[in-house]
Amino acid sequence: MFFGIPFGSLVFVHTIITLVAIVTGLLVLFGLLRSDRMNGMTAIFLLFTVLTDISGFVIQIKPVTPAVTLGVVLAAVLIPTLAARYLFAMRGMWRWIYVVGATLSLYLNVFVLVVQAFLKVPPLHAIVPAVPPAGPVFGATQGVVLILFIIAGYLGVRRFHPKG
Repeated sequence: MFFGIPFGSLVFVHTIITLVAIVTGLLVLFGLLRSDRMNGMTAIFLLFTVLTDISGFVIQIKPVTPAVTLGVVLAAVLIPTLAARYLFAMRGMWRWIYVVGATLSLYLNVFVLVVQAFLKVPPLHAIVPAVPPAGPVFGATQGVVLILFIIAGYLGVRRFHPKG
């Protein structure tokens, strides 16, 4: 069991895939801030983010829930992000489309991570016992995360100017 999730389940696999996407995404985000292409890490981040989205749909598609809606939004963000990175080589306006899309994709995964943390981590769930999580502590936490990602995205657009 991993925070109440059976090891062999699809939810467990989805959770591991998502955690890989988040960790590699954070590394890629730091690369953006240093104008480092991080080709290999970026490929892993984008692949695992796509796998997160697909596995999320396999877990649940009906009824339409906020999680399903978020999955649709993530797919809509990933399409131009992948195009910007791999079809248009981040030339011209595609550079900022890639940076914004990569940052937003990571943010959406972290948003869900915060929700799941308040649901499954006992000390956090004790602070915010609502299901789904709500209230000032949860809202403030998500607000801080959002502000940090807005700042990182802004700085990424300004700083990421990859060579070649």
